Amino acid sequence: MARGAGRWFAWLPAVLVLVGCGGRPTLEPVDQVDLPRFMGDWYVIAHIPTFVEDEAYNAVESYRLEPDGSVATTFTFNQGGFDGELKEMNPRGFPDPAQNNAVWGMQFIWPFKGDYRVAYLDNDYSITIIGRNKRDYVWLMSRSKTMPEARYRDMVDRIEAMGYDISELRRVPQR
Repeated sequence: MARGAGRWFAWLPAVLVLVGCGGRPTLEPVDQVDLPRFMGDWYVIAHIPTFVEDEAYNAVESYRLEPDGSVATTFTFNQGGFDGELKEMNPRGFPDPAQNNAVWGMQFIWPFKGDYRVAYLDNDYSITIIGRNKRDYVWLMSRSKTMPEARYRDMVDRIEAMGYDISELRRVPQR
């Protein structure tokens, strides 16, 4: 575990307990996620960040499907700049087969699982938007470090249409 990660984890139970709060309509997930295709590296292009990642650079979320159906996750980023301290988190994802693997419980600390929804996924699995019912956090991710500006604007419009306040959206520097 990266140095300093312990203090992040101390706050996570409180954050995750609040998962179900709010009266908004359900954030609808995509119809289906082919888990083997979804595995691998995803570059975080933009996000409404958690407090842990609010100064993330070079953020990458990596997924590996485990034999039990869970997803080993490695989230890495540089804190505060391209040369900042490398941080790493290793939550475990639990895709719900009853929801066609489009809704996951993301577990940082047992037994708490946070809401994690694949709210958009390109047909070619090159771009995804991960959201939450609460509309507090969102992640726009791509298989490549860059995204054409027109495509980025289209994705931001899509995030706004999902009910997010895009004034809180932060573009993640990637290099």
